[in-house]
Formats: sequence, C-alpha cells, structure tokens
Amino acid sequence: MAEKRRMKEAVVPEERYETLRRRIVGILKEEPLSGKDLSVSLRIPERDVYEHLEHIRKTMNKGAYRLAVEPARCEKCGFVFRKRGRLKKPGKCPICRSESLQEPLFSVERAGTKEPGPT
Repeated sequence: MAEKRRMKEAVVPEERYETLRRRIVGILKEEPLSGKDLSVSLRIPERDVYEHLEHIRKTMNKGAYRLAVEPARCEKCGFVFRKRGRLKKPGKCPICRSESLQEPLFSVERAGTKEPGPT
C-alpha cells in the first residue's frame, strides 16, 4: 500500500518591526502595568515577561530612561515590599502571611524624575 505523505507548509513567523523588549518599553512609557497585564497584552508567558523586565532594568539604567517599580503591597495589612530585589510578585506577606498581595507595577520614566517619559 502506498502511503501519502503530506508536505507540511512552512510556518512563517509574524513580521516584527521592533523587538519584544522595545515593545515592552513603549507600553510601559504610556502607563504602569503589572507583569500579568504585560503578559496578556504581549501574548507571552508571564515568566518570560519577568526575564525581559530584568534585562530592561539592567540596560536602561545606563541611559536617559529607567525602569521604575512600584513595589508589591499586602492587601490585608498594608505591608510594602520596598527592599525586594526580585521583580516577581512575592508569595505571601512576611508580617501576616496573607497571600492576597497587590502585584508590583512597572513603568518607564526619565532618569532622575518620578514622572513617566514621553512616548
């Protein structure tokens, strides 16, 4: 019996005019967003967003803009995670052990200011 072999069509990747990290920076210049919000708008896994944000934080601090992080906050007792070095949302509050935490928000602003930069 002769088998018919189907030729698979080549998958053409989506044409991009700017890199994913530049898209993230452009989005964060407009408004502060959480990692989850970025994940949804860029259609990539949330853990990938945090890897890109870490790289953006390291490279942007050398230029005119910087990645600003509004720290996570416990919704139950109000504890703010100011000294946290990692960008991901913490698992639970060290004070009350609540897992109801507000995610950190990320934005891009001009170096030396607290205001988001122009687009």
